[in-house]
Amino acid sequence: MILVTGATGNVGRELTTLLPEARTLSRRSGADLARPDTLTEALHDVDSVFLVWPFLTADRAAATLEKVAQHARRVVYLSSSAVRFGADTDPITRLHSDLEAAVQHSGLEWTILRADTFASNALGWAGQLRAGDLVRGPDSAATAVIDPADIAAAAVRVLREPQPGTVHTLTGPEVLSRADQVAILGTALGRELTFAPTPFDEARAQLRADGRPDALIDALIGSAQNRPASDLVTGAVQDLTGRPARSFRAWADRNAAAFG
Repeated sequence: MILVTGATGNVGRELTTLLPEARTLSRRSGADLARPDTLTEALHDVDSVFLVWPFLTADRAAATLEKVAQHARRVVYLSSSAVRFGADTDPITRLHSDLEAAVQHSGLEWTILRADTFASNALGWAGQLRAGDLVRGPDSAATAVIDPADIAAAAVRVLREPQPGTVHTLTGPEVLSRADQVAILGTALGRELTFAPTPFDEARAQLRADGRPDALIDALIGSAQNRPASDLVTGAVQDLTGRPARSFRAWADRNAAAFG
């Protein structure tokens, strides 16, 4: 039995489609990763856990993993490729680094999937693109953007065929800036789109005006501001799934309706 956390997220939705037999962690049942004592029923007869950590700190991680280890044998943790560079200058990368350490010291068999920038992050521009052809937002270093469906497919492989003690860095097939992504979206939508970088102070003020909590604002802006430039493209998706990683254009074509 496999337990999938984060089942309503961009990777989780893809994963539950590929693993219809898996159990999903649902708050509707009262289960909460922040409260290990609520996880007993969800972990009953579970052998493997796909772990997405939904919090901005690792404070509760050790206790949650201790509870998991009382029932399951292994955990597959979805981390970030930024950890690979040892860059822990922003809250999100520090979080993933801390979670990796907690997973590795949990006593569980573990596998870590370090994913590059999700293609689905572009869905955050949907509102702007419904209103016009200009996307404004903070810029960030170019990375090899990956389709969440490829992350899910790689997760299926290591959940069904365990690879204890391994770390896989999952990337898309090409390094893209945010301006590149916007241009590719324009091609998919049949429109000429433009990306206009927003100063970080302005982006921070807009997020605060939108009612976002300060901790989340610090995490989002810090991640954009401090993400190290990377020309890394790996073959991990092909190695794990038997097919090449999908392009951002393929993701954009598949999700064009979301930008309406």
